[in-house]
Amino acid sequence: LALGCDIPGFTKFDRKNYPYPDLMKGYQISQYDMPLAMEGHLDITADGQERRVRVERVHLEEDVSKLQHVNADNGKAHSLVDVNRSGVPLMEVVSHPDMRSPEEARSYLTSLHSIIQYLGVSTGNAQDGSFRCDANISLRPVGQEEYGTKAEIKNMNSVRAVFQALTHEMERQKKVLDSGERVVQETRGWSEERSVTYSQRSKEEAHDYRYFPEPDLPPLAVDGAWVEEIRSKIPELAGQRMARFCQQYGLPEYDARLLTNSKAMADFYEETAGLKTLTGAENEKYAKNVSNWVLGELSRLLNLQNLEIDQSPTSPAHIAELIDLVDQGTVSVSMAKTVLEEAFESGHSPAQVVDEKGYTQISDSSAVEAAVGEAIEANPNAVADYMGGKDTAAKFLVGQVMKITKGQAKPDLVNQLVVEALEALK
Repeated sequence: LALGCDIPGFTKFDRKNYPYPDLMKGYQISQYDMPLAMEGHLDITADGQERRVRVERVHLEEDVSKLQHVNADNGKAHSLVDVNRSGVPLMEVVSHPDMRSPEEARSYLTSLHSIIQYLGVSTGNAQDGSFRCDANISLRPVGQEEYGTKAEIKNMNSVRAVFQALTHEMERQKKVLDSGERVVQETRGWSEERSVTYSQRSKEEAHDYRYFPEPDLPPLAVDGAWVEEIRSKIPELAGQRMARFCQQYGLPEYDARLLTNSKAMADFYEETAGLKTLTGAENEKYAKNVSNWVLGELSRLLNLQNLEIDQSPTSPAHIAELIDLVDQGTVSVSMAKTVLEEAFESGHSPAQVVDEKGYTQISDSSAVEAAVGEAIEANPNAVADYMGGKDTAAKFLVGQVMKITKGQAKPDLVNQLVVEALEALK
C-alpha cells in the first residue's frame, strides 16, 4: 500500500521447481500469477532529477539457503551451504525496468529501505540479510526499443555493493558488445574482494521452473474493508516528512532529505527541534543549528564508532544544551565541537564537560590581549608580512592566539584585538 500498489481480492501460492544446492527440497513456495500486490510505484531523485520507478509486483515466498563461496589456498574452490534462513518468509518487491543507471538503482534502494524502516515491517539490516537485492542489468543502443540480453547479479549485501556491481557489470557488457560478441543470459555473482562479477549459472525462463499451485496452502480472499483499514494507518513516510520539515522548520530541501532518509535520524532531529518553543526567524535559526550539528559533528562521531543514531550516547537534550552554550557565548563553535566529542565519549552532558574541563570561553579583554601580545612576539615574520600589506597574516596570528588560549578565546574579540595590535605597530 505504501508503494501505491493495487491489492487484488484473491491471491494464491505456487511451487517453483528448480535443482540448486540452496534449495534442499527441490522446490520453493512462491507466488507466480496471482501475487499479493501489483502495479505500484516509487518516486526517486537521482542526479538532481526526479523519476518514477514502476513496481510490477510484491509477492511472498520462502527464503532459500545461503551459499558461501570459498576460494581455498590449495586451489580447490568450494561452497558452503548455510540453511539457517531456509524456509523463512520473505517479501519480494519486483520493479519494472525503469532505472537507467547504477545511481538510479542506488536511489531506488535507498528510498525503498526508508519506506520499510518507516513502516516498521523489517529492520532493513543488510548485514544480517533482512534487506537484500538481486539486480538485472542489460544494455541496448541509444534509440533501440527492445531491451538487450540481461544478466542477474546476486551476492550483494549492501546498497553500496549493488552500485559497485552494476557499475562493473555495465562496463563488462559494454566491452562484450563493443567486441562484436553477444551477452549471455545468466546469473552472476558479485565478489566484494575482487570487485568483479562472475558467472554462476545459466538463467532460466519462467517455464523452466514448472510452476503449479501449492497444494498445501489454500488460496487467500483479501477483504477490501481490511485493506482500507490498513491504508488509513500508514504512517507519515520519508517524502511527506521531508516536505513538512521544509515547511515547519524552514530547512533547505537538502538538509530535510538527509534527515528523513533514516526514520531514527528524523525522530532524533524532531525531538531535538521540539525542545524549544520558538517562532519565525528564531525557530528557523534554531532548527538549522540542530540540523547542522546532527548531520555534521554528531554523524561524524557515530560513523567513527560504527553506531546508529538510536544508539547515540548523546541525547537530543544534549544537542539542544550545546546550542544554548554557543548562543550564550559560553563556548565558541570550535570549542563546542571538542565539548560534543568529549560528551559523546563520556556520556556526560555538554554543560558537565564545560564545567569539568574549564572550557568556558574567555571574553576578558586583558586575558586575550596578553595572548595577542605573546603571539605577535613569537611570530615576527607574520607581523612583517602584515606590515607589507598581506592581510592574511592577521588570520595566521588569530589562529596562534586561539592555539595559545586552547580555543577558549572569543573569536570576534581575538580578531578585533589582533588587528588593533598590528595597526598600533605601524
